[in-house]
Formats: sequence, C-alpha cells, structure tokens
Amino acid sequence: MLEASLSQLEKLVSDLVQQNQTLLDTNEQLALELKQAKDDNDSLQLSLLEQEEKQGTTAARIQALVDRATGASAVSA
Repeated sequence: MLEASLSQLEKLVSDLVQQNQTLLDTNEQLALELKQAKDDNDSLQLSLLEQEEKQGTTAARIQALVDRATGASAVSA
C-alpha cells in the first residue's frame, strides 16, 4: 500500500514538474510577444506623431495658398 502511494506521489510530482516547465515556457514566449507588441506600439505611436506633424504642415500650406488665392481674387475684383 505504501509502495503504491509512493509510486503515485512520484507520478504526480513528475506531472507537476512537467506542467510547471510548460507554463514557464509559455510565460517566456508570452513575455517575448509582449515585448514585441510594446515595441510595435511605440513605433506606431511615433509614426502617428510624424504623420500628424506632416498633416499640420500640409494644412498650413494649403491655408496659405487659399489665403493668397483669396487675396489675389479680391485685388482683381
């Protein structure tokens, strides 16, 4: 009886060790994926800021052209 219990306990410990290793591996993989996602997010945020800056510059140039065209048509009239 004791031998059977000891054998069963050894099997359970072995299973738990294997499950723990699987969880450690999964955790490591998820940590790598999280780091990559954070890096991608930082890159996208920087790209967004650059695009917003370009859009603002373009809008200002368009407004300047509209103002010039409006001023030129007012002088002609």
